[in-house]
Order: sequence, then C-alpha cells, then structure tokens
Amino acid sequence: MEEKEAYSIEAAVPTHKDSKLFDDDDRLKRTGTVWTTSSHIITAVVGSGVLSLAWAIAQLGWVIGPSVMIFFSLITWYTSSLLAECYRIGDPHYGKRNYTFMEAVHTILGGFNDTLCGIVQYTNLYGTAIGYTIAASISMMAIKRSDCFHSSGGKNPCHISSNPYMISFGVIQIFFSQIPDFHKMWWLSILAAIMSFTYSLIGLGLAIAKVAENGSFKGSLTGVSIGTVTEAQKVWGVFQALGNIAFAYSYSQILIEIQDTIKSPPSEVKTMKQATKISIGVTTLFYMLCGGMGYAAFGDTSPGNLLTGFGFYNPYWLINIANAAIVIHLVGAYQVYAQPLFAFVEKIMIKRWPKINKEYILTLPGFRPYNLNLFRLIWRTIFVITTTVISMLIPFFNDVLGLLGAVGFWPLTVYFPVEMYITQKKIPKWSYKWICMQTLSVICFVVSVVAIVGSVASIVLDLKKYKPFTTDY
Repeated sequence: MEEKEAYSIEAAVPTHKDSKLFDDDDRLKRTGTVWTTSSHIITAVVGSGVLSLAWAIAQLGWVIGPSVMIFFSLITWYTSSLLAECYRIGDPHYGKRNYTFMEAVHTILGGFNDTLCGIVQYTNLYGTAIGYTIAASISMMAIKRSDCFHSSGGKNPCHISSNPYMISFGVIQIFFSQIPDFHKMWWLSILAAIMSFTYSLIGLGLAIAKVAENGSFKGSLTGVSIGTVTEAQKVWGVFQALGNIAFAYSYSQILIEIQDTIKSPPSEVKTMKQATKISIGVTTLFYMLCGGMGYAAFGDTSPGNLLTGFGFYNPYWLINIANAAIVIHLVGAYQVYAQPLFAFVEKIMIKRWPKINKEYILTLPGFRPYNLNLFRLIWRTIFVITTTVISMLIPFFNDVLGLLGAVGFWPLTVYFPVEMYITQKKIPKWSYKWICMQTLSVICFVVSVVAIVGSVASIVLDLKKYKPFTTDY
C-alpha cells in the first residue's frame, strides 16, 4: 500500500482558478441536479415510515388522519423552502455557503443555537440509523418466516430471533459506510428511491386487493374506539401517531447537506425548492394511497408495519419481493442519514489531530485502486456496531419511529428554519409575517410535545414485557 496525504475536509481541494473543474469555493464542481436531489430527498423521506401510516390513520380515523398528513406535508414543504434560502448568506448566487445544517445555524443565529441544533440534529440522525436497522431486520425476518411457513405447510410457527438479522444489516452498513461522502453516493440514493417506490406500490396493490376481497372499506371516522382499547391507550395511540407521521416527513436535518451537492447555475436554492416541491408532492400522494388503503383493508386492526399485516397469504413471493426492496432501500437510507454525522465527527477530529487524515492506496487485482482511510474505517465501523447493538436492545419499530419524529420535528423542521429565515430576511418583529411564522412555530411545538409523551408512554409499556437480546417474532 502506498501512503499519501489526504486533503482536510475544510479545504478539500487546493485553490484553483479553473472554473470548469472547481466551484466558487475552490471545491470540485458539484454535479447534483433536480433529479439527483429529488432522489436523495425521496430516499430520506419515503422510508420505513410509510409502512406505519395505516396504523397511524387507524389511531386518528378517516377525518383527522388524512388531515394531519396534509398538515405535515404543507409544513415540511414550507419550512424546507425557508431552509433552502439559508444555504448561502446574502446573495443567492455568490454568497458564502453553509455546508451543513449546523453551520447555517451557527452563521445566522449564533450563540447557543448551534450547540442545541447539533445535539438535536445528530442525536436524531443517530436514532434514525437505529430505527432503520430495526426496520430492515423485521423485513429480513419476514422473508425467512414466510419461506419457513410455506415449506412446512403451515405446521411450523417459525419463531426466529431478530439478532442475527440486525447483525447482518450492520455488516452490510460497515461496507457501505466507507463511501466517503454524499457526493459519491448518488447512485445508491437513486437505487434506494426506486426500491422505496417498489415496496410502496406492492403494499398499495396488496391493500387494494384486500379491500376488494373484503367487499368494503373498513375503518371509522374517529379511528380505534374506546372499549377496544382503554381511554389512556387511545390517547397514547393518537399522540404516537402524530410522531409517526412527523417521522414519515422528516428530512430537514439533512436538507443543507443535500443542497451542497447541487451544481449551479441555476442557483442552488432554485433547484432545491423545485426538488422539494416534486419530492413532497410525490411522497404525499404515496402516503395518502398507502396509508389510506392500508386502513381501508385492515380497519382498526391495522398493523404497525403494513407489509407484515398480510401475514403469509399468497402471493407470498410478492410480499417477499417487497420486503427485499425495503432492505435494499434502508441500506441507502441509513447512509443518507449517517453521512452528515460522519462528516461532522471527522471534521472535528481532523481539525484537532491532522495526522489521522492519511489515506493509503489499496490495490487489489481486478479492481480499481481504493483510497483507504484508517481513521474513517475504524470510526465508522464503531458507529455501525453501536447502532446495531442498541437496535438489539430496543427493537420497538413503531415506538422508535414515533419518538424520533416527535423529538426532531419542531426544532429541526420548524424552529430553526423559521428563526434563520426571519434573521436572514430581517423580518420586523411583531409584523404580520413575523406573527404568522411564530404562531406556526408554537403550534408545531405543541404537536411535538404531545407526540413525545405518547411515544415515551408506549416504550415504557413495551419495556415492561421485554427482555434484552431475546426478541423473537
């Protein structure tokens, strides 16, 4: 292996005048388009959260469920547009760039805000990696159990442990975590986006077939009725459903990082707004169809994971394909959420100890030379191992999704984008626009609080009947 010096993250390339190769910040030309940007967003948004939407609508009913979904889609679209304006300071074409969400908060708001943002953002990203590990293991187990059930003619209950599947997913992520950054993983995002549409369409098709088999739409205007569950369970279910829907739309915490992959002209903010409009529109349509048809198929007994609700019914091979698509999608989605956290830690560590940022050219017969960074290899491997171990400790799919969505929704999707936009655009205090934006922030804060309460209550109930590392299905 041949050793060579690696450029630091802050100065990724030396200063050059050639505008054909380098952007205005002396970094290699960005190549992102509205379509690659949309694929990054769709990969992040249309994740495993879509599978819990039928359950969420079951808690809320036919009236409030779709209304809440539209509410979250409009809020996400509006605040994402505000956040996109914060990528550059001042001039939208030549202003100073903010490369990360946290850097934008630091530059525009300063003070304690960037510390608070960092804590919430990176905790949320870490938690999302845990949630995706749990979701991937559930889908892998569903394939195994389906094959077991049919090979035994339904005589074997096929109880299996989730641990080997979480470990397998972790091993896969150790490999993909060596992709250096967002710019090098566009192909993985596009593949993951295709897979998300694949399993969403299969879930939708199965739900439509189930409705046709039932001969009617199930469900009610108010959702799960008291009597079927206690009043307390109804309240916690409603609160948790808000968190699940919030999680299904969550991607603001990586928006700036995605925007930093876009080429210009046109300005990055114009491309980002266009990609956001496309992505949110497409995902909302999918969410309404998948969540609505899932609830119509199963009614108040809608499962926490839509695809597991069909059990082992034929065509079981189609359900297996859908679950395989989920696993492939989550491989990419895990990386979309982990890359900003990787970059954040590596930037700090390399700034403090520059000598650790060395790369070695690894040559293998039949393969292109690979630049191996030992620090990146060790730190990212440790990251994946810890997310895998924690997933094995708390494998509660719906509860984890609800808590992550609730904790991250208000600060990352609403508060910081609103405050940065107000500061950057110098909107006068107590003006009509300022009052409207602050009112929106307060409403969303209340939604986040009640969703957190519901998710924590559900986790506490699950922990009462749970033993670590012994979960099986």
